[in-house]
Amino acid sequence: MLTVLFDGISYGMLLFVLAVGLAVTLGLMNFVNLAHGSFAMAGGYITVILVNRIGFPFAVGVVLAFFAAAALGALFERTLYVRVYEKNPLDQVLFTIGLVFMSVAAVDYVMGSSQQFVQIPSALQGQFHVFGIGMGKYRLLIIVICGLITLGLQLALTRTRFGSRLRAAVDDQRVARGLGINVGATFGITFAIGSGLAGLGGALGAEILGLDPIFPLRYMIYFLIVVTVGGGSSIIGPFFASILLGIGDVAGKYYVPTLGAFVIYTIMIVVLIWRPLGLFARAASR
Repeated sequence: MLTVLFDGISYGMLLFVLAVGLAVTLGLMNFVNLAHGSFAMAGGYITVILVNRIGFPFAVGVVLAFFAAAALGALFERTLYVRVYEKNPLDQVLFTIGLVFMSVAAVDYVMGSSQQFVQIPSALQGQFHVFGIGMGKYRLLIIVICGLITLGLQLALTRTRFGSRLRAAVDDQRVARGLGINVGATFGITFAIGSGLAGLGGALGAEILGLDPIFPLRYMIYFLIVVTVGGGSSIIGPFFASILLGIGDVAGKYYVPTLGAFVIYTIMIVVLIWRPLGLFARAASR
């Protein structure tokens, strides 16, 4: 039971890092970016290439995956995404889902269709046993890293000048520009950080989830569920939603494997019936 709980928490933490960029772009910037998973896939494959093929240390590969995905996100944001910020949600959906299928085809052509995993160091393999709980070393590392990222993001959004500028730009762009805030640069930096976090999640999750060209399509619904259940107006909501869904998904697949895949959707339905705007959404939507 406790081992399942531990695995569920680690999986939920990983889901959060993978989805938090979408929580920022969809929940805070009001932009529907269904191609978010493509940046996660990019980070995962970059790590596989650097670590498995070139021989970089795992830690270096993960860090470089973050910066590479952030740079890729910044490039796409300035050249493509900025052109559809003011479009209606349907246009944004069609545009970003098109990018997903393009990324799937490109990765299938370059990397092949077989599933790949990143090679983690031997020091991170195996388990600790504490009070009868089998805790995987690598999963424990994921919990620590994701916990630090969550704390850092929350502090950045609530305690820094950049966080204040971002909230002001989201609430009213015209007023923000009148106050001297560079809304375009603020959104660009935010989008790059969100893409980098997706790449980091893809790098950390490559050993657990595996990588193949349909990765963005397979986990797209999970990202959307995390943001929807948590409520898109904060970081705390998606964080707790990720933990709840991670535990539910792992427990469901462990105890009722024939119905395990449906547990996460059941949790989503129950939560949204109880809290239609999400667990931590504002009382009034924009």
